[in-house]
Amino acid sequence: MSTTATTEPGVFGVDDLDGLDDFHRANGYSILRGLIDDDLLARMEAECVDAQQRVTAGELGDRFGTSILIEGDAGEKAEVFTNYVTHVNELSPAVLEAATHPTLVALMRRWLGPDCWLLDDSRFGVVYQDARAGRESSYSRIGWHSDWQSGPNLAMWPSTAFTFHLDATSPANGFLRVVPGSHRWATPAPYRNVNGAVVPEGSAPWGGYGDEPPPVEMPLGFDKVPGEVAVYAEVGDVIFHDAYTWHSAARATDDETTRRHVRGGWYSGEGRITGEHLADFVKNAAR
Repeated sequence: MSTTATTEPGVFGVDDLDGLDDFHRANGYSILRGLIDDDLLARMEAECVDAQQRVTAGELGDRFGTSILIEGDAGEKAEVFTNYVTHVNELSPAVLEAATHPTLVALMRRWLGPDCWLLDDSRFGVVYQDARAGRESSYSRIGWHSDWQSGPNLAMWPSTAFTFHLDATSPANGFLRVVPGSHRWATPAPYRNVNGAVVPEGSAPWGGYGDEPPPVEMPLGFDKVPGEVAVYAEVGDVIFHDAYTWHSAARATDDETTRRHVRGGWYSGEGRITGEHLADFVKNAAR
């Protein structure tokens, strides 16, 4: 198969992992359909929603997330709402089962090598995200970035992220935006991100699988990038993307919809995130 980057959807079944592998290496992202059966998906949803409710109720510690109190124009109807449950892998056996599924692990070893590891006990671990855009939610959208840019001073790269979709995605509830082939560019470490965080000392000057610089500058916000594609998921799909791939998330157009997913990553480099590096990594990753 050709390894030339394309704008094809990149959806593959579990019976065509070689095709998924070829597409992923060429484009920096891919979609696997049919990995998670209905029982596991239902258990993931139930356990994540339960954990979300427990965080909102204050029954769990700060390790597992924060509750956002919406005030202002919400008035007396303001709700306590939790967008993120961090380290959900410690609360949901189904999430841990999915994140370590033998087929998923086999793909990660193809892309990252036999010694790759799941980031499960530091930073945010595996995260459940309720990305609804309604008034009760603190979530809106996420600007352009590559995951590597959250810690260009760390030795944990390359990595591959996974996202299990509990809801299908669309323009109504928001979707992933990706620039195919951008993982092959030598993307500079950002001088700052959308939060104003600066590049930590000792950072690599650029990250990617090639030495050619990007043909355009990465926007700090949400501007259109030449060549970007919309990546839509069905319920149960797994989207993979490389740590060097440019991506962002489009805002929902319907505030009454939900977009829930479980996301995490496998890494190949040395050194889990501890000590003085943790604060920089969290600050740069909180986008």
